[in-house]
Amino acid sequence: MEFRPCIDIHNGQVKQIVGGSLRDEGDQARENFVSSRDAGYFAQLYQKAGIKGGHVILLNSADSQYYEQTKKQALLALGVYPGGLQAGGGITPQNAEEFLKAGASAVIVTSYVFQNGEIRYDRLKEMCSAVGREHLVLDVSCRKTREGYLVVTDRWQKLTKEKLETALLERLEEYCSEFLVHAVDVEGKSKGIEKEVVTLLGKYEGRPVTYAGGVHSYEDIGLIKKLGQNRVNVTAGSALDLFGGELSWKQVLAMCKE
Repeated sequence: MEFRPCIDIHNGQVKQIVGGSLRDEGDQARENFVSSRDAGYFAQLYQKAGIKGGHVILLNSADSQYYEQTKKQALLALGVYPGGLQAGGGITPQNAEEFLKAGASAVIVTSYVFQNGEIRYDRLKEMCSAVGREHLVLDVSCRKTREGYLVVTDRWQKLTKEKLETALLERLEEYCSEFLVHAVDVEGKSKGIEKEVVTLLGKYEGRPVTYAGGVHSYEDIGLIKKLGQNRVNVTAGSALDLFGGELSWKQVLAMCKE
C-alpha cells in the first residue's frame, strides 16, 4: 500500500473541492480549501519526501477561460518534480506528449476513452499507442446507482453504462499501467470512505490501483489497508494538514509504509 499525493488545480489555483459539485458552466465548484501557494510548492514537498505516483489534475475543461492558468500550474508542478507525478484532466492523444515532455511519468485518461456511456476501444487503443501502456493510467472513478457503481466521466459529471467491477479492470489492464478510482459520492467530503469500492478493488490482483474519496481519519487509512488487502494505494486531500485538514500527511505516509 502506497500513499499517492494529489495536486488538484481549478481556475488556476491549487484547491480541494467537493468532487460531485464540479460544474463546467461558470467554472463552479464547492471549495474546501484554496491554497495561497502554487503547484510547484506541493510538487517540491512530495519530491523531498520521495513519494512517487501522485497526480496533478486539471479540473477545468479545455474551453474554460481558466484552462491556460490551470495548465500553467500543472506544467509547473511537473517541471519541479519530473518523473514523480502523473497528469490528468482533458488528456487526448494530441496533447498527451506535451505533459509527458513536461515531466509527467504518465497521463491519466477517462473521457477520451469513455464516450456515450461506453468504452470506445478504438480510442483506448489509439491512446495506448500514442503514449505507451507504461505511461497510461485509466481513471475509472464511480458513483453508486441502483445498478451498482458506474464509471463517471467529464470531470465526474456524466454517468456511463460501465460498471466498476474486477471484470472491467481485467478487460482494461492490457492497455494501461495503473488505475485511479475516485469514489465521487464521498470525494472531498471527509466523512468516511466508500467501503464497498475499496473491498471491490482489494479483490483485483492485476495493475496497481489508487483509491480516493472520503478519507477523514487515521482509522480510514487502516481500513483501506485491511479491506484493500494491503495492495490498494490511497490518495487523501481535504483531510490532510497540507490542505487545511487535521491529519498529518507525514503520519498518513508512515502508516501506508507500515
